[in-house]
Amino acid sequence: MALADLTPTAVLRAIEEYDRLGQDAFLGRYGFRRALRYVLVHDGRRYDSKAIAGAAHGHLDGHAPLRPRDFSGGAEHAVELLRGLGFKVVDEAAPADDALGQLLGRIGRLRVSRASGRPALHQPIVLLWAVGRARRGERRILPWAETEHALGALLLRHGLQRERPRPDYPLAALHRAGLWELTGHTEPVPRAHGDTALRGWFRRQRPDGGLDAAVYALLGRSDRARTAVVDTLLTTYFVDLDPGPLLAEVGWGELGAGDADLRGAVLAAEYDRLSRIAERQQTENRGRRTGRSAAPVRSAEARRAVLLRSGRRCENPRCTGAPDDVTVGGEPILEVDHVLDLAGGGPDLPDHMVALCPNCHAIKTRGRTGEELRTVLLDVARTRHAHLRRGADR
Repeated sequence: MALADLTPTAVLRAIEEYDRLGQDAFLGRYGFRRALRYVLVHDGRRYDSKAIAGAAHGHLDGHAPLRPRDFSGGAEHAVELLRGLGFKVVDEAAPADDALGQLLGRIGRLRVSRASGRPALHQPIVLLWAVGRARRGERRILPWAETEHALGALLLRHGLQRERPRPDYPLAALHRAGLWELTGHTEPVPRAHGDTALRGWFRRQRPDGGLDAAVYALLGRSDRARTAVVDTLLTTYFVDLDPGPLLAEVGWGELGAGDADLRGAVLAAEYDRLSRIAERQQTENRGRRTGRSAAPVRSAEARRAVLLRSGRRCENPRCTGAPDDVTVGGEPILEVDHVLDLAGGGPDLPDHMVALCPNCHAIKTRGRTGEELRTVLLDVARTRHAHLRRGADR
């Protein structure tokens, strides 16, 4: 598989497919997400350049589409090749986007402890808290007492084991990274090492502090910047962890209409986490049975992932029931089912499972058109799964 094999004809076929399916369906089919920077422009219309390149590879004779992780969509890879084939690819980065790129780079390269085998969360937790404050337009600089109180509680509840539930270490580290401003002190800010000296400095100096002014301004005015920063934090530092309780506590559970992309990024991160767990359990549970019933062991995480993906609606695109109806408790009337029966060897994975209303479940299980519906549902599950998985980058 190589991008160098692409031809103008294959790219045009991918563009035609994009026009026919629409952006969301096209990206979902091939597992890509919307472009943040490079956009292909053809006949006055705009297309996600990396997705077009990956799909175009599948329009070559004897070749399969490329997945997001198979190649880079950057200026020296897919962009350069598409331009070499005669297509116009524009870099939509404005000055603010250049600043965003630098910010994302710094966030992705934070020097965090990995003593426990996974990245420590003190600095990411502080940044999620601060980005939420910027989004709500709250004060950038806070007195030390307020910062210590707010962050101490967050770190205690959401930090990993062995992490000190104190804000002095992450603030000193973020200050060194150029992301955090500390003011009102008379002694130089120490490095984020050791314990006694660092704790003593903050007790003596009690500095005011907050996000760097330029970073705060960027995050306060740009939905896109907030989405990219939160997305980077979740996918870099919270892999296989559930950030939901933390996000809710720092204010990300109350997203408005302008935060639709951010809501999608948070949902996708949680879906990816659950899917990863289900994939591990698929191997661990193979051949295992539950108690006297001898039924196959099922993954609760796989079921939760499917319900999350469904958006509280029946996933059968042909559903003629009441997809918006709920129980007396306000919960959706949905049943999670394996498209290929688990007892018959079907995978216990979200991309082979669907959320159905009772009527569609009955049709799929014992209806005259059940076999035809299974084919439709398997395609739905795989397409939605690919669209949400975090392996699909921008």
